[in-house]
Amino acid sequence: MRYQTLFLSCLLLLVASCSEPPKKESSAKETGAAETEAQLVARALEIHDRVLTMDTHADTPLRMIEPGFDMSVRHDPNESGSKVDYPRMIEGGLDSIFFAAFVAQDIRDDEGDSRAKALAIQMIDATIESALANPDTVGLAQTPDDAIELEKQGKRAVYIAMENGYPIGSDLANVEVFYDKGVRYITLVHSTNNDLADSSTDSKGPEHEGLSQFGEEVVKEMNRLGIMIDVSHASDDVFYDTIAISEAPIIATHSNARAVTEHKRNMSDEMLKTIAEHGGVVQLTMYSAYLRAAPGNPKRDAAIAAARANMKPPSEMTNDERGAMRQTLNEINQAFPDPLATVQQAVDHIDYIVSVAGIDHVGIGCDFDGGGGIEGVFDASEVMNITIELVRRGYSEEEIGKIWSGNLLRVFREVQALAEQKATKAAI
Repeated sequence: MRYQTLFLSCLLLLVASCSEPPKKESSAKETGAAETEAQLVARALEIHDRVLTMDTHADTPLRMIEPGFDMSVRHDPNESGSKVDYPRMIEGGLDSIFFAAFVAQDIRDDEGDSRAKALAIQMIDATIESALANPDTVGLAQTPDDAIELEKQGKRAVYIAMENGYPIGSDLANVEVFYDKGVRYITLVHSTNNDLADSSTDSKGPEHEGLSQFGEEVVKEMNRLGIMIDVSHASDDVFYDTIAISEAPIIATHSNARAVTEHKRNMSDEMLKTIAEHGGVVQLTMYSAYLRAAPGNPKRDAAIAAARANMKPPSEMTNDERGAMRQTLNEINQAFPDPLATVQQAVDHIDYIVSVAGIDHVGIGCDFDGGGGIEGVFDASEVMNITIELVRRGYSEEEIGKIWSGNLLRVFREVQALAEQKATKAAI
């Protein structure tokens, strides 16, 4: 069993933690005696091994374009800041992952759009090259069934996504360019407004009052091609506009429940209910700020502000400058850390989303290498601890399979089926 080397450390971690009582009736097998902690962990790891596990959001392509970064080598997250590589995916039993090419928002003109497109393609190409260089370990995936087939072969499935529609620019044809490169979902917007949509966190407030006219065309084009639409980071108005326009279910690849943790990036109860009514999925993210209210950290905030004041925008940086920026921010975060959220707090959000939206509408998108990483799920090698906590709270193997991949794969199939229908109609 591939988790034997991790069993003891996982057990010690979980015994030491103060888990909340189960929120559902236990699904443990009747043995005539209470299940011990060791038995529960062993049962959970067996379930984790059987279900297809999928992380819907990692910003690791930013790492892949750094000179010398090798996905086939195990990296220490405390030394490098890296949260995902192929050895740690294997250690954590993570079968499949969406690697998102993330381009930070910058100047919205032809020159800025061209730079953004070139950077996105550079990250996509680096992801493809990494997968092709490790054919015994991973395989590129473009359809829902690819993950299932690669898992049968003992390989990790690598999907490609794009976070922020900025690289699309103002040219609708670019949506198909990215589809042809293998992109299977696009996050419409990031932390500030772009030409497609309003962000939930832009300090200037809304610009389009939801989707722009061009953003509406992008949504329709994504439906036509078979690209999943991701509304994480988008404003509430963008969410409702997208729901109204898209003919296919939508996803939120790394968002949590606003009622549990008040944050604009999280989703309200009404949004959770609405995405469920339209067949979509909300993928829980392992980002501490979205999982619990954090205490103020003025010393760290001042240090980061001072560092950023002397930096170029990320899109204008060379690879060496980007690496130096990451090192500086890592050093500041290490010097002035916030207490991390815990795996128990993460599963609190899963419990809540299930109670509001239902078991068929929740998934997992850790946001590794984009800020994700909590106590107990600090990097890809520890994702099995999510399953252990789900088992502790009484989730069945079928439910755990839905959370880890089944719900996302259902949406993925519906999105691609719609695209096939549209292609058929167009050909008649």
